[in-house]
Amino acid sequence: MSSELFDAMNYLEKEKGIDKNLLLEALEAALISAYKKNFNSATNVRVDINEEESAMKVLARKEIVEEVMDPQQEISLEEANQIDPNYEVEDVIEVEVTPMDFGRIAAQAAKQVVTQRVREAERGIIYGEYVDREEDVMTGIIQRKDPRFVYVNLGKIEARLPEGEQMPTETYEVHDRLKVFVTKVENSNKGPHIYVSRTHPGLLKRLFEMEVPEIYDGTVEVMSVAREAGDRSKISVFAEDQEIDPVGSCVGQRGQRVQAIVNELKGEKIDIVQWSEDPVEYVSNALSPSKVVEVLVDEEEKATTVIVPDYQLSLAIGKRGQNARLAAKLTGWKIDIKSESEAREQGMLSEQADASEDTVFEEEMFDDE
Repeated sequence: MSSELFDAMNYLEKEKGIDKNLLLEALEAALISAYKKNFNSATNVRVDINEEESAMKVLARKEIVEEVMDPQQEISLEEANQIDPNYEVEDVIEVEVTPMDFGRIAAQAAKQVVTQRVREAERGIIYGEYVDREEDVMTGIIQRKDPRFVYVNLGKIEARLPEGEQMPTETYEVHDRLKVFVTKVENSNKGPHIYVSRTHPGLLKRLFEMEVPEIYDGTVEVMSVAREAGDRSKISVFAEDQEIDPVGSCVGQRGQRVQAIVNELKGEKIDIVQWSEDPVEYVSNALSPSKVVEVLVDEEEKATTVIVPDYQLSLAIGKRGQNARLAAKLTGWKIDIKSESEAREQGMLSEQADASEDTVFEEEMFDDE
């Protein structure tokens, strides 16, 4: 066996991080398999590889018997005593059975083993590099498309953007640069597979972390995200420090921060609201931009009835119920919206809310005069 093989193994261990002992074990297994296949051998063989001498030999385990019935499994006492006179019947001995042309077979097996192990190691390295990027945003370039996936080159691997994770308002063209949310990294016999999304709420959250330093450093916290990708989203934020305006931090000067995210999401509208542990305040904020007269809370059912001015009813509900639906997702509370006149007819409006509305009405009348 050539010393070049061991030099190659040493190089792979140093440069690729592939354990040489694992390579040798795999090579031994491959050589045993090749020997049995090519020389119709029994199962009682092993391969001895000597790195110092750059040598290899095949050894067969045989039982010492008086009369040999199976030459592959047995050896006569006379032959055994030629090796060592101390052997006796029923002892087991290892006998070299290396074929003359086994070097050629060994070279082929070594090539296959090394190639396979290098491929496996490279897959393992790629998997290890990307598995930590789950639930993170990465930037890639679209390489190709088929009916099921858009394939995005992330550097060392192609990620798969499934049809169900594609934004309905976007057109994906080859060579387009794209930010994607990594949803899953899995290892398989064919190597690592990465699945990404453009519709996942996590994409919106990560984009805010990238764009808003206060979120990145933890000064402002993203509490919840509700998203209907490509159309509209809501995100609730909170700051422990009362002197910090979490909503203003996300909007940025002249709206630059949120606009950068809107541009990345191809015009998706984003409502940023203040989080509150008080469901009345939180639900009211979540229904922005609609004004709210009163919120009635049912703690047991985790449900709310929200009363809004008559002229704000359609705004509160939103197009096809979108505003109310997103607010419910954002807050985790069921939301039933009623107009002020309907609530008054049903006796749902509290005296305080009623008086408040009358005061507002009187002020408006006074202003008109």
